[in-house]
Amino acid sequence: MPDAPEDRAGLVDRQIPEMVLSTAGNPLTAPNPPPESLSSAQRAQFRFQIKGNAIITGGAGTLALEAARALLEHGASGLALWDLNPDQAFESVKLLHSKFPDRRIITEAVDVRDEKQIAAAIESSVKVLGSVDILCCFAGVVGCTHAIDMSADEWRRTHDINLTGSFLCAQAFARQAIAQKTAGSIVFTASISAHHTNFPQPQCAYNSSKTALLSLSKSLAAEWSSHGIRVNTISPGYMDTILNEGEGLQRARDEWNRRNPMGRMGDPWELTGPLVLLCSNAGRYINGTDIIVDGGAMAF
Repeated sequence: MPDAPEDRAGLVDRQIPEMVLSTAGNPLTAPNPPPESLSSAQRAQFRFQIKGNAIITGGAGTLALEAARALLEHGASGLALWDLNPDQAFESVKLLHSKFPDRRIITEAVDVRDEKQIAAAIESSVKVLGSVDILCCFAGVVGCTHAIDMSADEWRRTHDINLTGSFLCAQAFARQAIAQKTAGSIVFTASISAHHTNFPQPQCAYNSSKTALLSLSKSLAAEWSSHGIRVNTISPGYMDTILNEGEGLQRARDEWNRRNPMGRMGDPWELTGPLVLLCSNAGRYINGTDIIVDGGAMAF
């Protein structure tokens, strides 16, 4: 095993489990092109059609709610919005119900750091929706603390929510998808912070947690592809949400805009196209990949 020379002596006596690669003929990973009988308009609709039910963590947040609407617009049968405090999105969820009265939309109070809460929420979501087919992880926290001043508790909390929380939700989702014998799509929310050190704000814990998500997604994509489960990430740039508003952030906003070729922050709606791609028929052969949505900020 690489990077573990102290373990080499024990490898002779140990059995290392091997990843199972998908084989030809696996119906969960087979191509799914549109039937030739479809019209051009129907083929276009088929390409970005979303089937089944989605779980969205951090479901009361701006980006998650925008994603929820997009998934419903493209055909999702139902949604389970998980959040530490889902009631704060009551009016937004009520609006989704009014716009999509034929879909099932539920909310669950879930701490993504808690395995028992996640397991209970999976069970509840399946009971109401019938299956879970898509997982979009938006739950996350950010803090701007100089590394020299950061407490161990702050470091651990950031990684526990952003990284470990994403893993625990993905693991529970994958176990359920395998039990259902159905394919699935997992999308983690990484960040341009995984690709480039932020400026002017110091946030090493956030940056490292998002960088680790890129590696995690590739590892899970490799392990779970034989079950028809694809795992990808989206790396948003600075998005114009309530989290990035306020007089105290004006200097930072000006700097972010100055360093972006398009001269502005992203609108939450602009993140939904790549998300739909990864969750729909169009993304069926996209796996272990990261899509940067930043207006070109990483070009500088």
